[in-house]
Amino acid sequence: MAVQQLFREIKELGSTGSQNLLYRYITQGRAEGDRPVTTPRHLARLLLTHPDRRRDSDTQLLQELTAACPEPTTLTRLVRDFAALLTPADGNDAKLTVWITTLRAADLPYLHGFDNGLALDRDAVSAALTLPHHNGRTEGVNTRTKRIMREMHGRAGFDLLRHRILLH
Repeated sequence: MAVQQLFREIKELGSTGSQNLLYRYITQGRAEGDRPVTTPRHLARLLLTHPDRRRDSDTQLLQELTAACPEPTTLTRLVRDFAALLTPADGNDAKLTVWITTLRAADLPYLHGFDNGLALDRDAVSAALTLPHHNGRTEGVNTRTKRIMREMHGRAGFDLLRHRILLH
């Protein structure tokens, strides 16, 4: 029975819902044919799991999915290559340049913003990828201070804020 016919029949019985709502209700939880439902989260887990740690069934599913759409494979390779750069080492600056060239050649539109952000602050990114020094502890203190300030919003002045920071 077609969705339109079913919609007309339940409309005659007094339903006030839309045809779109009916269609979503009918197809809720169904997969096409014998294919399992693959959520974006599940696909991301499959893509980001190291190949040695994947089950055979997951490897086969991933091969089927990437055969249908090769973009996730390119994205996964780019993410893994960038993650390898996050351990500071000499030469990572040159590797970053190669990585950015590869990223631009892949033409994944949802990564253009990330690419632009890297280009805007290239000196800082290069320093982070090559130098062993970082400001992680300072940023942690800043984040904690901001959290405390949000918790106290509108309740008290600087004296109480100072007291809470010193106690934590």
